[in-house]
Amino acid sequence: MTYTEVPGAKVPIRMWTDPSTVEGAAMQQLRNVATLPWIKGLAVMPDVHYGKGATVGSVIAMHGAVCPAAVGVDIGCGMSAVKTSLTADDLPGDLSRLRSKIEEAIPVGRAMHDEPVHPGRLHGLATSGWDDFWSRFGGVAEAVRFREERAVKQMGSLGGGNHFIEFCLDETGAVWLMLHSGSRNIGKELADFHIGQAQKLPHNQGLVDRDLAVFVADTPQMAAYRNDLFWAQEYARHNRAIMMALFQDVVRKEFKKAKPTFEPVISCHHNYVAEERYDGMDLLVTRKGAIRAGSGDYGIIPGSMGTGSYIVKGLGNPASFNSASHGAGRKMSRNAAKKRFSTQDLEEQTRGVECRKDSGVVDEIPGAYKPIEKVIDQQRDLVEVVAKLKQVVCVKG
Repeated sequence: MTYTEVPGAKVPIRMWTDPSTVEGAAMQQLRNVATLPWIKGLAVMPDVHYGKGATVGSVIAMHGAVCPAAVGVDIGCGMSAVKTSLTADDLPGDLSRLRSKIEEAIPVGRAMHDEPVHPGRLHGLATSGWDDFWSRFGGVAEAVRFREERAVKQMGSLGGGNHFIEFCLDETGAVWLMLHSGSRNIGKELADFHIGQAQKLPHNQGLVDRDLAVFVADTPQMAAYRNDLFWAQEYARHNRAIMMALFQDVVRKEFKKAKPTFEPVISCHHNYVAEERYDGMDLLVTRKGAIRAGSGDYGIIPGSMGTGSYIVKGLGNPASFNSASHGAGRKMSRNAAKKRFSTQDLEEQTRGVECRKDSGVVDEIPGAYKPIEKVIDQQRDLVEVVAKLKQVVCVKG
């Protein structure tokens, strides 16, 4: 579909979904964003739903300003995927051992590594920039510097919620490795600190929603946030790279006879800020639950833990600020899902997938998410499908 335009106070709201299907709270968030004095454009992806701070599935383009709550508290959250030389014929009948080995190698939930993981110890992982990256930790907000030891040990760990590690098959039977994670606790603490700082600033006192408090260009507060934001985005990128290297090591050991090889890793943020230029103007583009889909850009759009995911290539549509959805998108809240579904429902909806099937992950049940096929179909002018994946192992925190 092409987008539908809904009137907004400062800019129209371009929606790659039927506006009538969007929950009222999410629509109100979008209308509020469209009132910001600095806004130059607002695009809404088909996985749109209500989110803390700002709508998930929104792309907010502003000139000379950025809203930290619109970026969210998991700065740099995103996806990584890699195609392997393995095929379905290489897989054992029982995948429980593979799942256990992944969980042994990569801490999940609130867990972290006992000792820091250095990329130099991992097969084929580049170490350039690693020392420089950590040397810049001393320049982040003083309020979070006491978390350095935790941040170092959480590097290369999954986290909880909707984060996952998956072993997948595409429609040709080829094996893919895929994972979803972000900047862990350090990203959250940096985000919470800066959101609080923004809300205190005088120019934000008259906003319709205090969550839309912004930092403006050429101020110390903006400079401090940009420094910490880009550092946290880099943390998230390193975090996924280390996890993927650990994942590949597990696969090498478990499929030693097949001698697996790996294609280049595809990686993309979906909660982040980028400096981009549109219509001759330098803008700060915030993608909250959206990926960059510039012409030829590879991206990953996952579904839920029982449905499947898509590898896509961007078509470079400027109307969406070269963006696409970041996933299927929730159709009900976590609390609503826990009330609606049981562990038996979870077992039925994840049949054929080696994964957790207990009450702790009922809120991640496929039935709580929008159908991924429809979400993909609604953005045919934003991306083309490269591969469709179906998970056979899913690790959650």
